[in-house]
Amino acid sequence: MTGYPAEGEIIQIHSYKHNGMIHRVWEESIVLKGTPAYIIGANDKTVVMEADGRTWITREPAICFFHAKHWFNIIGMIREDGIYYYCNLSSPFVWDEEALKYIDYDLDIKVFPDMTYVLLDEDEYERHRKEMNYPDVIDRILKNNVKKLVSWIHERKGPFAPDFIDTWYEKFLSLRK
Repeated sequence: MTGYPAEGEIIQIHSYKHNGMIHRVWEESIVLKGTPAYIIGANDKTVVMEADGRTWITREPAICFFHAKHWFNIIGMIREDGIYYYCNLSSPFVWDEEALKYIDYDLDIKVFPDMTYVLLDEDEYERHRKEMNYPDVIDRILKNNVKKLVSWIHERKGPFAPDFIDTWYEKFLSLRK
């Protein structure tokens, strides 16, 4: 076991909640780059299954960035009017040969093409924090990672860098052929 999937490999992405229950499954994403530190993947019109069994299909191509140390993942969605980012506050990913897995901690940041952003789901986070007894240390880690993510947005770092999404989208298109 390498600890990460190989370039070109088709994988599933599994999102869980703190209580261990499955939250969401992306059926097919292609690995663009896999290292012990991070995995960059992509998908387009992939089936997503919700915890209640409902399914839907993603509408646009997306480049997905997962990190082994940071408590967030970043999805860059390529739309007609620009790149929108959806950032999930989450545990660092694990890869266990079955799927890329992480725990979703409710808080999200949506970033618009002009790099303005909004923090989402604070009420859901507070409700789940109480219901699932998130430890104080997790609460601190997540709040620190919200700050880190915001600084990445301001600094145009990582997936927010000007050419990041375009470069990896080109790679996705070449691998899909």
